[in-house]
Amino acid sequence: MDFLQSLLGAIRPPEWVVDELQNRVVLFLNHVLMQEKAAQDRLRRQKGKPVRIQWGDFHLTLAPSAAGLLERCAPDATPELSVTLTQRSPLALAQSVLAGQKPGVDIQGDVQLAAEVAWLVDNVRWDVEEDLSRIVGDATAHTLARFAQSAAQAVKAFVARMPGGRAPRAASSGDASAPARADGPAA
Repeated sequence: MDFLQSLLGAIRPPEWVVDELQNRVVLFLNHVLMQEKAAQDRLRRQKGKPVRIQWGDFHLTLAPSAAGLLERCAPDATPELSVTLTQRSPLALAQSVLAGQKPGVDIQGDVQLAAEVAWLVDNVRWDVEEDLSRIVGDATAHTLARFAQSAAQAVKAFVARMPGGRAPRAASSGDASAPARADGPAA
């Protein structure tokens, strides 16, 4: 497992690939934001304030636009808010996300901007089923979404049972020393 993590850490994609991926991330985030008027209103109030998101050597600096969407900033833009993912290992990050945990972050900068970003993270969700229904119809989209939800729950349960994964919560008897159930869903 350590070999795999070190290998993933050593792979560096070409700069043009990173640039294109960042453009795609911005397009995706704006697609999600366009479905949430409240999110756009909150972002409009923070217009032009750069936010730098960093994970290891990879970073992306975004700023809210007048339309309430996000745009990439110049690489030398001074961020008013820095959000750094503290989990360096891609595997540990994936495990925590799949277990339903928020990844560890270090946040520094403008408090009001941080509050708006936190609200967006907590309240804005991609409606996958709605997007699928535009392509395959409502019934098929609903079936696919239910299947994906079941698969995600199975993956979460699997990750929770892994030796390095997050252990499920103890039985609800109130005894903190009670052994964790291996057959229950990840909490």
